[in-house]
Formats: sequence, C-alpha cells, structure tokens
Amino acid sequence: MLVRSVSGVRGIVGDGLSPETARAYARAFGTRGGGIVVGQDARSNGLWLAQAVLAGLAEAGARPAYLGLVATPAVQVAVEEMGAAGGFIVTASHNPDGWNGFKFVGADGTFLAPEEMEALFAAVDAAAPPAAAADAPSCAFEPGAVGLHVRRCLAGTGLAGGALAAARLRVVVDGCRSVGGLSTVRALREAGCEAVELDCEPDGRFTRGLEPLPENLGALGARVRETRAHFGVAHDPDGDRAALVDEKGEPLGEERTLALAVREELARRPGPVVVNLSTSAASEDLARAAGVPFHRSRVGERHVVGRMREVGAGIGGEGNGGVILPAAHWGRDGTVAALITARAVAQAREPLSGLAATLPAYEMRKEKIEGVRWPEARERVRAAFPDAAADDTDGWRFAWSGEWIHVRPSGTEPVVRVIAEAPTAERARELCARAREALAKSGSDRR
Repeated sequence: MLVRSVSGVRGIVGDGLSPETARAYARAFGTRGGGIVVGQDARSNGLWLAQAVLAGLAEAGARPAYLGLVATPAVQVAVEEMGAAGGFIVTASHNPDGWNGFKFVGADGTFLAPEEMEALFAAVDAAAPPAAAADAPSCAFEPGAVGLHVRRCLAGTGLAGGALAAARLRVVVDGCRSVGGLSTVRALREAGCEAVELDCEPDGRFTRGLEPLPENLGALGARVRETRAHFGVAHDPDGDRAALVDEKGEPLGEERTLALAVREELARRPGPVVVNLSTSAASEDLARAAGVPFHRSRVGERHVVGRMREVGAGIGGEGNGGVILPAAHWGRDGTVAALITARAVAQAREPLSGLAATLPAYEMRKEKIEGVRWPEARERVRAAFPDAAADDTDGWRFAWSGEWIHVRPSGTEPVVRVIAEAPTAERARELCARAREALAKSGSDRR
C-alpha cells in the first residue's frame, strides 16, 4: 500500500514500494524534460531506489543529475541554484525504518502544488508498466549540493562570514545517522560556532526513534550536558525538521522551535506569519503581540508555502519543527532553524532555557489512531464537538477560547492524527479522548 498526498509518496519497501515503483514515478515526473536533480536520505534501501529513479528519468528523456546523500532542503536549493527543471527526493522523512518514498520539487524549488501532484499520480496510474530496464543511463554526479544549501542558509539568516564567532557557542547536532547533520554541522561552523557531532554519520543505522520527539532525545540531552554545550538540535532523517534541547539537556518540544524562530524573525523583519492548522497558538500570540497579520493553512509544506506567498510572509512553518524562512529559500529547513536558534542565544546572552521560558505557554497532546474509516468517522467527529467553532479545511479543527483540537487523516501514514492544545495537559487529554471515542465508533478499516 502506498500513501499518496501533497507531501509525496510513501510506502513500506517490499510491500507496495519497489524499484519498479520508483522507476514508474520517475518516468512520469521526467516528462517535464530538462535537467532533474536527485537526492536521497541515508535509509539503507535508498540507493537501490535512487538508481531506479535515475533510470526512469533518463527513459523519459530527462537529464538526471545525482546529488548523493543530502537533506531535502538541499535538493530544493540545488534545483534553484542549478536551474534544474525539478528535483526528485528519495526519502520517507520521519516514517519508521522500513519505509521509503518520494518527494517532488518543481523548477521554483518548492514542492509540487496539489493539482500538479494529482496530475502526476494520474499519469503514473494510466501508464503501462515499464519494460525491462535497458543499459544503465549516463548520469552526472553533482557533489556540491550541501555547499549550495549552507551558503543560502547563512545568507538568509544573516550569519555568513563567522558572524557568531565572538559568542563562542557550542552546539550538539543529532543527525539521526542520516543527512541532516551534513548541512547543519557545516553551517554552524561557518557561522563561527563549535559543532559537536552526535550520530551525524549518514549510514542509516538508526539508533533512536526517527521523529525528533522528546522521548527520542535522551542521548542528545546527555551529550549537551557532557560537553557543556549551549544547546542541542535534532533532525529527522531528511533534515527538514529540527527539535531543540536546552543547555540543561531538556527537550523543548518541536513546537517551540517554530515559535522561537517566529519571535526572532519578527524582531528583525516584521510581517505576516503563516502556520498550518495543527500548529500551536504560540505563533499566533507572537504575531498579535508584534501587530502583524496571522494566517493558517492546510497541513503540508506546499500548502503553507502557497499561503505565505499569497500574503507576503517573511516567516512561517509547521509546528513539527519545520521552519520556513523565505530569505533562505521556500521550504522547511532544519539547518535554518538551528542557525536562528544560535543567533537568538548569542544575541540575548542568556541560556536557551531562559528564552524558551518567555514564549507563550500551552500544553499540547498528539495522538495517532490506526484503523479508522475516515469517511464514516468524519460526521461522528463533528457531532462530538457541537459547542466549538468548526473549520473543515483539512479534516476538522474545533476551536474555543484558548484551546483547540485538530482531527485529520494523515497524508504520510495510514492513520488519523489527533492534536489538541489547551492551557493544561489534563484538558488537552480530555479533548483527545472525545475525539478518540468518536473515531472508535466508526469501526476498524477492513478495506
């Protein structure tokens, strides 16, 4: 089974996802012609799939260029910097080991728009299975994508040329044994920081849960304390998300990565802010305090980017640690998040724990519910929250004064996501329990 959405394609290798699948999607994507760059994260089956992608692109008449092991945002930057017609990324982002997938980048360096994704899926579904692969196609190897990415991140955050050297910051980078550390370690060092590497070897031998959630960051916290670092930053396998650990080794939670970035950027360049429907109200509070417009979009980087462009936002993102800074490029970027945090700590001359303590405080609870028939569950969920202001832009989002809950089918996993935020953890749990009960009444998915 494949999970297809505006976020791309994901599946379990050997159960719906194979080199033949990769080749079919590459053939459909390659019809745009021109040069197309291909990058991958460090999952053990990534090279196997990337080789099939390169073959499929060549068969479609495109000119593939292999970037190697690079973060997703590095591929986005490479498309722009190299004038490519698009980018094809072999990654399953935060999905568990055993999964892999594909992300698709247009010529402007952003992910394909929803209508473009639908057209791509339709082309794949309508195409005949490809014939046996011919001889290996010629393919250029372009090893400079990390450097291009680092340069854009430093310029966008104003930290080129060792700008933070005087602060003598020490930062631990948890690369999840994948590609995030490749850009972040180099960017921090070029900004003038000392970067301590933790699991930055991109060999795909994962040693922790792949999402940078607090329960997965024990080793990072320990290394921060051991090295007396100013903070730590952890990435997911493709490096577009970042979670922070303070100088005490305590995880701050992904939501505070974006909230901190929003506050820092609004202090430098006030302007509209855009986040998705599942993101904490902290960013909304910060926008209100700065006197700037605030907007929400559907979940998914491409939806957030589209709304940011519409309103001219200078900062935005998603509460899973995905910071979007257009001054660097139009995409979520864990390296950008790390640099903004380093700049904030250096300029404030106080610990990260102190900076985090002054952010708007809420309690958030996130759950994943399996085996739900969403079409049947949809109206049951609506009926469970009759007293709320309802938004059906993306699943259901119900809001009251100071609290909300978002219930939606995931675009990256076969689950329904339930995210609630309230002034207390108990209230957030209560909201999730109401949603869980409504979802359970829909029965299990036996399709």
